[in-house]
Amino acid sequence: MTSVARREASRRPAIVRGWLDLGLLVVGVVVIIVAAFVIHRDGISDAETAVFRTINDHTVVPFFLAWPVMQLGNFIVIPVVVLAAAVTRRWRLAVSLLVGGLAAYLIAADVVRRLAPRGRPGALLTDVHERGTPAGGLGFVSGHAAVATALAAIAWPYLGRRWRVVVVTAAVLVALARVYVGAHLPLDVLGGAALGYGVCRSFALMSPTRAGTNTSRALPAIAVSAPTPMSTGTEPDR
Repeated sequence: MTSVARREASRRPAIVRGWLDLGLLVVGVVVIIVAAFVIHRDGISDAETAVFRTINDHTVVPFFLAWPVMQLGNFIVIPVVVLAAAVTRRWRLAVSLLVGGLAAYLIAADVVRRLAPRGRPGALLTDVHERGTPAGGLGFVSGHAAVATALAAIAWPYLGRRWRVVVVTAAVLVALARVYVGAHLPLDVLGGAALGYGVCRSFALMSPTRAGTNTSRALPAIAVSAPTPMSTGTEPDR
């Protein structure tokens, strides 16, 4: 690292991981646990049914427009965003996106669905509008919502204001699209989003400490240098 680069790095503000980060992680965990306890493998509450009908019963956009939106939460998007971060030399971001995206996907598919099994809307409700190929297997939680939320939340500190709006909007649209096409119920996508967010907050709490950072008001030994927003576009991530 050159002397100029060292001076630039030293001027970066430190992000101190404190009790707020732990609290946000707890919120995500609580949401998914509550959702898991509320659902029933053989039935759906009237409230959740009403929300599902509101989104699924009305044809707002044709399927060919909803399909690409859903793919923003597909497994294949993980290597795409990792490559994008690597191309811009955001190495820490690239690693975080890779590990966080995979963690959200695998926990949703191989852990939560086994602990809280529930079928797809078509297996639990009548007159479901299944747009496109009907989804099979279990529905809680939505892997698409988990991946989209995890990637958006992990990338958030590295983005400028406009891109933050874009990624958050994309994550919300992925969740809505999965209900709209009849692949998931509302608590499926809510639980998936909570899972993805919980994965992100876990990464935040496990971030390495920057030497010399004052952590007197933080959780012990949890602090990192703030990433430079992508909107500046000039300095690589370290």
